[in-house]
Amino acid sequence: MYADSFAHPDQFVKIVDQPTPRERMIQVVRWYLSSYHAGRKSQVAKKPYNPILGEQEVGDGPVPWCSPDQLSFVAEQVSHHPPISAFYAEHVNKRIQFEAWVWTKSKFLGLSIGVHNIVPWIELGGSVVIECVQTGHKANIEFLTKPFYGGKKHRVTCEVFAGADKKPYYTAQGEWNSRMDGRWTDSGRSEVLFEVSSMKARRKRVAPVSRQQGHESRRVWRHVTCALRGADCDAATAAKRAVEQAQRDAVKARDANGEKWNTLLFSPKGDDGWEYMTPLSKRVPSAKTTPQHKNGETAENTR
Repeated sequence: MYADSFAHPDQFVKIVDQPTPRERMIQVVRWYLSSYHAGRKSQVAKKPYNPILGEQEVGDGPVPWCSPDQLSFVAEQVSHHPPISAFYAEHVNKRIQFEAWVWTKSKFLGLSIGVHNIVPWIELGGSVVIECVQTGHKANIEFLTKPFYGGKKHRVTCEVFAGADKKPYYTAQGEWNSRMDGRWTDSGRSEVLFEVSSMKARRKRVAPVSRQQGHESRRVWRHVTCALRGADCDAATAAKRAVEQAQRDAVKARDANGEKWNTLLFSPKGDDGWEYMTPLSKRVPSAKTTPQHKNGETAENTR
């Protein structure tokens, strides 16, 4: 799912092409908010492929077959309890990289008692802050959940500030899965921040399953995927249980031998963070990084 954050690689690499800090920050916001729809095409709650410890997703690199003019992506499940996913992306020629670690917290907001045939839906709700440590520019983003009666789903508002300014120089609102409109405060100029219907998502390129390592996602879950494609839910459930039981057995074996799990692509950073072991910024000193984003209470809300 996190690889889908780069379903519009053109929006990501355009960040470094913007001439001013303000325009770069708005492009970061445009890329960030327009990325959600690619990985969340369904509006109902479904049982996911639960990532297993050490599982990896490798798309277009950083791997030997990736060229310097491609956006590359890798991810690893670095912790199972709590569930933490770390991922990294880079474009060598544009000298831009991105790294993040995510832990998901779900909230059940409840269903009306006595109402039958309700299908739960997924919503994003909470706050996100995107901040550039070099310039002090900051975007405050609010994902607004739908009330039980009235209102719309998937609404988002955003205010972008420069330094310690109390007045935003840019505001935006709309729905992350359809369209958001923005407005420059000083000039009053309005614009379409993005419109999903006019944006074509780029498909990920990965190695064939037969050439993947045993810990890569499509190889780990290949039997589950095959069963789902054949509409065989019983076989999919059995295959999923087999993967999860193998994980439990591996944990017991490590505990019995006094062994610890060692991550392959990411290493701990500070008290609660993770970083890619060989980022572009270490290999090419002039590489740029995107502004950091801090998740507040952002969660997947299930109704």
